[in-house]
Amino acid sequence: MASRRSTRHDGDQGVRFSRTLFIALLVVSGALIAFDRPASRSAPFASFRAGFTDVSAPLLDLVAQPLRAIKNIGPYWRRQGELAQENARLRQQLIEARYWEDLAYRQRDRIEVYEDALDVESAAIEDRIGAWTVADPRGPFVRARLIGRGSEAGIRDGYPVINLYGLVGRVYETGRRSARVLLLTDLNSRVPVMADRSNARAILVGDNSEFPRLDYVGRAPDIEPGDRIVSSGDDGILPRGLPVGEAVATRDGGWRVRLYSDQAPVDFVWVWPFRRVTPPDQEVEAEIPATEGPLIADQLVIEPAADSSGEASSLGEDADQGAGNGAGDDVAASDGTATEDNR
Repeated sequence: MASRRSTRHDGDQGVRFSRTLFIALLVVSGALIAFDRPASRSAPFASFRAGFTDVSAPLLDLVAQPLRAIKNIGPYWRRQGELAQENARLRQQLIEARYWEDLAYRQRDRIEVYEDALDVESAAIEDRIGAWTVADPRGPFVRARLIGRGSEAGIRDGYPVINLYGLVGRVYETGRRSARVLLLTDLNSRVPVMADRSNARAILVGDNSEFPRLDYVGRAPDIEPGDRIVSSGDDGILPRGLPVGEAVATRDGGWRVRLYSDQAPVDFVWVWPFRRVTPPDQEVEAEIPATEGPLIADQLVIEPAADSSGEASSLGEDADQGAGNGAGDDVAASDGTATEDNR
């Protein structure tokens, strides 16, 4: 009697299923994966699945908490060490910042004494005006920002615009409630700058790249990589000392600037009202009223002409009178001469 072969048997390789059952399970799994779509699910199955998930999710989270805590032990203590190092570094920076703050106060008091003694009025920077950038009209030939405040808030053309880290650009077009800011990276941007360490002058020229270049630095400029670049104020449009960026040497021997303002997104900016220093000749012209100039010219040109005509008329009248009385005068003169001769 032949024995029926079982669908599984024990052997040296363990329990083994038949090939037919394996193929059937594989086909069923593929069908479940293929037809498991939210649109094709029935309402009872969807509700059952949602209820099962609601019940199992808290249990799975409770089981995963110990495992999660064990896995986070190493990163937690490593993070604590990093925080301790960062805290020490911030304390050192705070001490240095307090030193520079005291130094700035002393320099401010000294400058005020010098200005009072010399009767000099320096260009002062007034309260800054905060504004949000509302648009970024960026293209192949323009680098600009649109801010949501304009002339009604006291913004004028030429005012410098800065963010938390440094100079962003300057205002070049002002409306009543909006203004356009020309960025330092724009192709039309030209800003006189200098190295804070050596006072080496240069022109920061934008070329629509992330790193504007330094031009007119001379043959042997006293600039080193990492020098702090600030505005020089030589143009009289921007104030002196605004932080711009860090000097970076190029492969061809030139210099570019890594802008400080790129350290954060330019979302909120400050506009600094800056009163330009007026040249002396313009100050004199401003003090003279506009009506005095023509009056002086009229007096210099017309009045002498009137005097000369008056003198000519008087001379003409005298000549007429002399012509009318010429005979009498001659007789009187001859009589006087004869009398003198007789004497």
